[in-house]
Amino acid sequence: MTAVGDSAAENVPPADRNRQLVTLTVNGADRSVPSSALLLFALRDELGLTGAKPGCGEGACGSCTVLVDGDPVRACQLSAGSVAGRSVTTIEGLASRGRLHPVQQAFADVGAAQCGYCSPGMILSTVALLAADPNPDDDSVNAALAGNICRCGCYQRIRRAVHRAAELASAQRPADQFAEPETAQPGTGEPGTGEPGTGGAGPADQETGVGSAAEFSSAAERWGPPEPGSPWYRPARPWDLTDPADRDWFGVLGDGLVVVVPPPPATPGSWSTSGGAWLHIGADGTVTAFTGKVDVGQDNRTALRLLVAEELRIPLAQVRLAMGDTDLCPFDMGTFGSRSMPDAGSALRRAAAHARTLLPEAAGTRHVEIVRSEPVLRAPTDWQLAGQPQVPPGTVAATTGARRFVSDLNLPGMGHGAVLRPPAPGASLRDLDASAVDGRPDVLLVRAGSLVGVVAPDLATARSAVADLAAAAVWDLPAAPSDAAISEYLRAHPAESGVPWGGAFHHEVGAVDEALRSATACVQATYTTAYIAAAPLETRVALAVWDDDGRLTVWTGTQTPFPVRAQVAAALELAEHQVRIIVPPTGGGFGGKHAVGIATEAAILARRAGRPVRVAWSRHEEFTVGTLRPAAVIDVGSGASADGDLTAWTFSNVNSGRAAIAGPYLIPNQRLDYVPADSPLPQASYRALAATANNFARESQIDELAARLGFDPVELRLRNLADERLAAVLRAVAERVGWVSRHADKGPAARSEREEQRGWGIACGFEKDGRVATAAQVLIGADRRLRVTRLVTGYECGAVVNPDTVTSQIEGAAAMALGGALFEAIRFTDGIIGNGAFSAYRVPRLADVPPTEVILLDRPDLPSAGAGETPMIAVAPAIANAIFDATGRRLRSLPLTSDGLLPD
Repeated sequence: MTAVGDSAAENVPPADRNRQLVTLTVNGADRSVPSSALLLFALRDELGLTGAKPGCGEGACGSCTVLVDGDPVRACQLSAGSVAGRSVTTIEGLASRGRLHPVQQAFADVGAAQCGYCSPGMILSTVALLAADPNPDDDSVNAALAGNICRCGCYQRIRRAVHRAAELASAQRPADQFAEPETAQPGTGEPGTGEPGTGGAGPADQETGVGSAAEFSSAAERWGPPEPGSPWYRPARPWDLTDPADRDWFGVLGDGLVVVVPPPPATPGSWSTSGGAWLHIGADGTVTAFTGKVDVGQDNRTALRLLVAEELRIPLAQVRLAMGDTDLCPFDMGTFGSRSMPDAGSALRRAAAHARTLLPEAAGTRHVEIVRSEPVLRAPTDWQLAGQPQVPPGTVAATTGARRFVSDLNLPGMGHGAVLRPPAPGASLRDLDASAVDGRPDVLLVRAGSLVGVVAPDLATARSAVADLAAAAVWDLPAAPSDAAISEYLRAHPAESGVPWGGAFHHEVGAVDEALRSATACVQATYTTAYIAAAPLETRVALAVWDDDGRLTVWTGTQTPFPVRAQVAAALELAEHQVRIIVPPTGGGFGGKHAVGIATEAAILARRAGRPVRVAWSRHEEFTVGTLRPAAVIDVGSGASADGDLTAWTFSNVNSGRAAIAGPYLIPNQRLDYVPADSPLPQASYRALAATANNFARESQIDELAARLGFDPVELRLRNLADERLAAVLRAVAERVGWVSRHADKGPAARSEREEQRGWGIACGFEKDGRVATAAQVLIGADRRLRVTRLVTGYECGAVVNPDTVTSQIEGAAAMALGGALFEAIRFTDGIIGNGAFSAYRVPRLADVPPTEVILLDRPDLPSAGAGETPMIAVAPAIANAIFDATGRRLRSLPLTSDGLLPD
């Protein structure tokens, strides 16, 4: 039992409606704001300048960066009064005379954004850097942007964008050569995306991904996935819950042709996340395609549009894509597992290919066609548009602050919600003295089942009120371990129920134990990985609105809008058709935004308050209430003959999952087990999930066995690989890095402790029908500090639809994987997380990310697979193997370092 004060207030002072006003010069104009307000909230809430983003509340992530008299500052750390009379520049004021600033232009040119949430802060920090140093080197860039986090891992492109901006500025490029900045239009969402309800795209879209909003905007504005408060059309019932013949297609979309691909039939040995697809071709030739997938930065949007355009033989600018709106889009299990191309891509290709056989349609047509047979698809070898690099839509909007994320959405009269959280998972509330809050005129206290929350006129007041509640809360805490003992705890606590990821797994073939006993070389070892957090830069946010007719709409950044709809409806005892979930642009997900919790919280608080309510998790909540990547304990045993043939293999994963548990090697005798455990911390999906841990253990073991046998690691892999596609990727990477065969008798040489140590490592693997190999070079100083100095990743995912996006995803995956490999770990004592802040939980930053080279092996003869997850799985073992090459030491636990230092 303990009384706990939550840190969720994160330095946010309570609101004071009678506070003194001060004057700032904001983007060249004098503006009055409350003196006591944080500068971040003064800009966002008082002035509507949402380019500065909330991210951490402690000045550690850089997302709230603005310029004060030209210097970069963290707006979450300053009061408005502290900068009274000074000049403040936000991203919205950076463009001059309707033209992009050179830094904005450079970021757009290079494509230095995925979700784009970090872009305003990155750009403003770069502006300040170039003002002080017009031609910075990489070290100067790393230092200037050290305080800015890009969780998508676009660091390599960001570094290139800075140098590109320096070139543009030094060349004094004429103003009329800079692209027009995009501005958000009320009710149309993000401009220039080419999507319904987002302003559309003009003819330039085919070449650049950014075009005029004029050509298709009027029709789109009628119905597209809306922002709160904008004009928008809602179908009579969600289309996925209505028979195709009864849907009000033409009342929403206008005259034209509608083609519907039904959900795929269930067949043994196969599965699909998709509930089909549909598209509409209007009288003006505009094509509107619909998918239940969402885009949280991975840019599946462009690839799916490309596939539709390719099958219809039309310019990309004619194709719009509606995503993540449960009233308008086909059912989808969720955007995870790299299933956008195999599932949504396949369905949309079929819809488009069938539609092409029905064209042209006469003016005034209202024709609905159900696809009952398999249309002839255009072979990837014949693609003219797909397979060519395309810049993601809305790239410029990300650089100007025009992209509106869930955190930026607002409504008149909207309340702000916050919820009381337990100090540890499984804690139960014993007693709560709510007298500090109950009865306050500016705070509504809400109790609904286990939920205790408040609604207030602003976020500062809401969080302050919850902090008061937390100080008076008494909790009963469950017995729970600390991180130092987690391996033993997981082994001792097998899961009895609620087992995720398919449950326990056992596979055995051959005489495993006999093969191990008779092997020439045998290695047995245990490998572990820590819990780590997805930590998207935009925390979980939801805005809930109840209509007069009792229907609920929730805008939230989720990867699973349809499951969220079902769970919200169940929690509030509504029919599912009464709930609409809309997914606006979202600041990253990485598997961490699957859960329904925040949408339900916002809906309950809004219903009790009788007005719209937005709930935004603090960074502390994101770390301590959100789910984590599971910790893993993996026992591996292997045996091989003298000539290098793998003969025996045992592999047991405790807790983290069975993804990629079956390896790519031909081994006649093997035993595979997944043993679910009762995790003391909340765990769920994460980018690549268990595949990273399983591949780390497997590829480390293969290297250990190679050393024991005296074989070169690449040679041993190639000798035993059962997958020629993966072998081709491995050969390509080994050739690119100039891999030199090293046998055990030429192994790591003894070095003086005062010398730097260098080494190369390599690893490979397959998952989700993608094949990856990564080579890593490391440098270890005399102080034991590790630096990864080069990464080369080869990847093959079948037919490549958009090479630019695939390359960007691989670069980002490599950067994110560095965190889990080198330093990311959740630290906890008795089940209570102690490093739930970016100042305490280290994630990769610009200086951590080395030059990263990507080799794409395009296979137009094979179906397209995803690229967002599998490229992560070879990074950690490649680095571990490089450390062994440099030092002769084998490290078997992730993270491999403690804040960058190798263990003693």
